[in-house]
Amino acid sequence: MNTNLEYFLGLDYPTWWFLVVGGLFSGYAILDGFDFGAGAWHLFFRKDINRRVALNAVGPVWDGNEVWLVIGGGALFAGFPIMYATLFSSLYVPFMLFLLFIIFRAIAIEFRSKEPMRWWRQTWDVAYSISSIMLAFLLGVVLGNVLQGIAIGQNYMYQGAGFFEFLNPYALLTGITTLSLFMMHGAIYLLLKTEGRLFVKLTFLLKRGMIFFMVSFGITTLYTLLYIPHLSDDFKENPSLFLVPVLTFLSIANVPRLASKKRYRLAFFFSSLTISLGLVLVAIELYPTLLISSLDPAYNITIYNAASSMKSLRIMLTIVAIGGPLVLGYTIFVYRTFKGKVKLDETSY
Repeated sequence: MNTNLEYFLGLDYPTWWFLVVGGLFSGYAILDGFDFGAGAWHLFFRKDINRRVALNAVGPVWDGNEVWLVIGGGALFAGFPIMYATLFSSLYVPFMLFLLFIIFRAIAIEFRSKEPMRWWRQTWDVAYSISSIMLAFLLGVVLGNVLQGIAIGQNYMYQGAGFFEFLNPYALLTGITTLSLFMMHGAIYLLLKTEGRLFVKLTFLLKRGMIFFMVSFGITTLYTLLYIPHLSDDFKENPSLFLVPVLTFLSIANVPRLASKKRYRLAFFFSSLTISLGLVLVAIELYPTLLISSLDPAYNITIYNAASSMKSLRIMLTIVAIGGPLVLGYTIFVYRTFKGKVKLDETSY
């Protein structure tokens, strides 16, 4: 029987928790997306001073951005433990690689400017940039596998055949598209934080980043329509949902328009909106399924067969209602504290 809250809001608790998890991962993608993108451009900056400025643009916020990943992962485990267990066991390799690169990236940020030797700094610059590229790429690879479907059998056990089965064409395309989106997003963020010759160079790099994203996004979209038809079923059944992809395309189109007018703050808003709307599309394409079984739809993991008890979800939603605004408030406070152009001093990376 529905509770008064469910009746009043028109949604059941598993659906609300699905939205909570989606919101947390959207926040993570927007926030860590720009510093992954900034890191991906890092080796394009030749001078040491430019690399230091770019690194310090993300320096005060990168570790706070990762809080959203921790909270999102915790929310996924708390709300949908079966999905959490199956996803991590199925995609064990990309998740372990993600963990490896996120450790190396953190070490590179902290160690890079500890010594003045050229070889030392170049070594950590390479580690930082490659780690950022691979983190963005691996997030896309995981997303591509989730959208395409995973070999899930009885008792929600992974029954895949190959060690590198996760590196299928669609996952690779999604990984490249995610990387290109984050690089565009990161270039805009760096333009908001830099000035002088580095600023001029970034305006040129942003144009390349936008072209990279437009091409990869177009190819991935076409591949999805041709070879992953189940993702468009909900849109065919409910034409009103086409409003979301239309808004997504308009949001994407706004980024180069605003960038050409040097309105980078608004361009950053629309690149963030593009990430958010992209994940809304993913949510629509999947709901109420969490993991699609490529073997048999009977083995699909949904928000209902993977959810914790209704009492647990109800209690955790109360905690989210209290803790969510606190995390959001902390994030806003940090960004307001470190707003403006980067100025290097003795405390800088």
